[in-house]
Order: sequence, then structure tokens, then C-alpha cells
Amino acid sequence: MKLIVGLGNPGSKYEGHRHNIGFMAVDEIHRRHSGFQPWRARFQGQVSEGRLGSEKVLLLKPSTYMNESGRSVGEAARFYKVEPEDIVVLYDELDLPPAKFRMKNGGGHGGHNGLRSLTAHIGADYRRLRLGIGHPGDKKLVSNHVLGDFAKSDRDWLEPLLLNIADHADLLAEGKDSQFANKLTLALAPEKAQRTEKGGTPRTDKSGTQKPKGQSHVRQARQKKPVDLPKSGPMAEMLKKLLGGK
Repeated sequence: MKLIVGLGNPGSKYEGHRHNIGFMAVDEIHRRHSGFQPWRARFQGQVSEGRLGSEKVLLLKPSTYMNESGRSVGEAARFYKVEPEDIVVLYDELDLPPAKFRMKNGGGHGGHNGLRSLTAHIGADYRRLRLGIGHPGDKKLVSNHVLGDFAKSDRDWLEPLLLNIADHADLLAEGKDSQFANKLTLALAPEKAQRTEKGGTPRTDKSGTQKPKGQSHVRQARQKKPVDLPKSGPMAEMLKKLLGGK
């Protein structure tokens, strides 16, 4: 059994908050994969069992409120004897710009109270999918920012992010975090796929025209056409003397 946990606060009052992006992501996984059972109350949270790829998975949204998330996750992990490395936690990250994400294995809680609670109950070695919500720029504004709803304009990046997390969630379940990150990056920023890799295909511009491969100044200088020197007159005589009569 693999455990995929979304962090957030329960209830309609909080469902649109930036702090609830973990819930949103797990909800999208549930919607996009028809094999999951209906949500039901268990382990002090809402759970649904199903399969992603080759793995049996339990989706979990703790109902304990963010600061006590570890109670719910710890109970589920102990029941199924799930090791921390088989637990993936999806949550909001102030230190990442909106629409950005990072995969991370283990580490500290970084001031996130949900992670603080998780670490207290299951240790720090669980896997994390950090979902950027941006920083308001002032510590005094953090609480209102985190506990505020996403703006309508955020839909332009939020919906594709959640959709693609769900579409590639089988890689998360199978522990293929690097492949998941690559797939998600290319899905959200396809232009990066056109960048030249060593030994790869040439880059193209927006029209699809191939761009020349980058060269050093030395190589460019070597490839320049030879300069036409004068063959007669005073300048030609002077150059002959400087160049040894060539």
C-alpha cells in the first residue's frame, strides 16, 4: 500500500484557500482515476482506496485541521504498515512562486505546521511534493495570504498544475519521483522540450525554424571568411614586408 496525502483544512469555509492546494491536488487525482472508491471517513480523515499504475494506493485528506495532520497520517500509516518512503505529502509552499513545484525526500518542516505535525508522528523521511503559492512579500501578510482564496486569475496556472499532477500520479505511486518531475515540467512548460541537450536535436524558434547551435567566440572566429588583401599599391607592399613577403 502507498499513501498519498493532501494537506489542508476541512470544510467549505476553507476549500478555496491557498493552504488547501494539497487537498485540491488529491481531489483531482480522485476525479481523474475512475478506479478509486468514494470518499469515506476513516483515520481521522477522508480516505479513498484505488490503484495508480501497478500500485495499490490510499488517498488521504486529514480532517484534523492542518496543525494536527500527523495524527491522521500516523494512524493510517500504522494500520497499513506503510513506511515513510512510501508516503507522499502534497502541500502549499510559500517559498516557491505560484505554478512552481519541487519534489523532495525528507528534510525539515520549514515552518509549515502541517509538516511539523507529520514529522512528530511518522518521522521526517516521507516524500514531499511542494506546490508553490508565492509569498506576499511581508511576514505580516502571510497569514491572510495563506488563508485567503486563490484569485480568479490563478486559475490559468492552478488548473493545469492540478490536472497534470493527477495525470502523472502513477509515477508518484511507483516511487519514480524524477520521472514525475520531468513529465510535469514538460507538461507545464513544453517550450523547454525544444532546448538543445548534448547530443540532442537542434533548437527551434517560435515558427519551428531550426536555430544554429551555440559556438564559442574562438570557433566563430576560425570559421570567418578570409579577408581580401590588396594585391598591388603601397598597402600591398607594406603588408608584404610585415608578413614576410607572402
